Amino acid sequence: MIQRLLLSASLLLLGGCSAIGHWSQAAGGHLGITRAARPVADWLADPATPTDLAERLRLSQQLRDYATAQLALPDNNSYRRYADLHRPAAVWNVIAAPEFGFTLKTWCYPLMGCAGYQGWFNLDEAKKRAEALKAEGWEVQVQAIPAYSTLGWSRLLGGDPLLNTFIRYPDGELAAMIFHELAHQRVYVGDDTGFNEAYASAVELIGARQWLAARPEALAAFEAGRSRRAAFLKLAREGRLKLQAVYDGPAGQRAAAKAAVMAELRERAKTEAPGFEAWFQRANNANFAILAAYDELVPAFVRLFEREGRDWAKFHAAVEALKPLAREARRANLRVQGDPHDADPAPSPPQ
Repeated sequence: MIQRLLLSASLLLLGGCSAIGHWSQAAGGHLGITRAARPVADWLADPATPTDLAERLRLSQQLRDYATAQLALPDNNSYRRYADLHRPAAVWNVIAAPEFGFTLKTWCYPLMGCAGYQGWFNLDEAKKRAEALKAEGWEVQVQAIPAYSTLGWSRLLGGDPLLNTFIRYPDGELAAMIFHELAHQRVYVGDDTGFNEAYASAVELIGARQWLAARPEALAAFEAGRSRRAAFLKLAREGRLKLQAVYDGPAGQRAAAKAAVMAELRERAKTEAPGFEAWFQRANNANFAILAAYDELVPAFVRLFEREGRDWAKFHAAVEALKPLAREARRANLRVQGDPHDADPAPSPPQ
């Protein structure tokens, strides 16, 4: 039972494929994280635990309780344990898109369906996979991911743990991270990355603001950060639209026109998206494509939350009611329930 559960969990990471080699590293990588995790209570009782870490762990448990009591998110053992992985990321995602398009390469596997990213627990292996895809003509990026969700499948192994990769985030962003990952356990639709990520991003945004309402200084810091991200997302969306127009144009002019758009975005980022200049310097179609998955549908989910009277249980139920629909019907139905330009489009973008 535990071995089968572990295999299921490994297939539900933020990445996956049908190759046995990838399955093996996924299972081994997740097992390594599980073995490294200890109950938060043990860390707090250990005199060797640094004071600052103990403070963050106490805060994490307040957030975990709040997520269930106030946001109607799952009540289970996830984020009740902590692990120091001694590395800067939980997993590295490989993402790929065509030279002149934004359709993400997808990887499909049992239970989860298909996703537009492939997760690796070893950075060198992720880079090797990325190089192989580049050789096939794809535009590729390797992204460091601080956390992933096993969608609740890991509960018999202790649940998804808190990690050193995000435990020291500012208060608002730590709340957002925990709420986002728990949202994946609440509602998840196979084969619709954009729907899943936008829903979880909406939960993190609304939930963090709600929790921070009684903490003015922390809320101000959170809003300042989200304002900067909103400026980044605005410029990225404009860039994506300009690039799409290029890709829809004459084939012989695409390369030069694409280079001109990218040069323009890198220059504009210096003044319009300060703090995100590096993102535009290294960005390619893979970055723009995966960002759209997190960004495009968030306003509609925020509007749906408002439509449901800001009632979390009703909101989650309304989202779950969309699961049986076909992908395009699901998205159309969601958009009908809210004007996508009428709500705050500020999710946490991948870096």
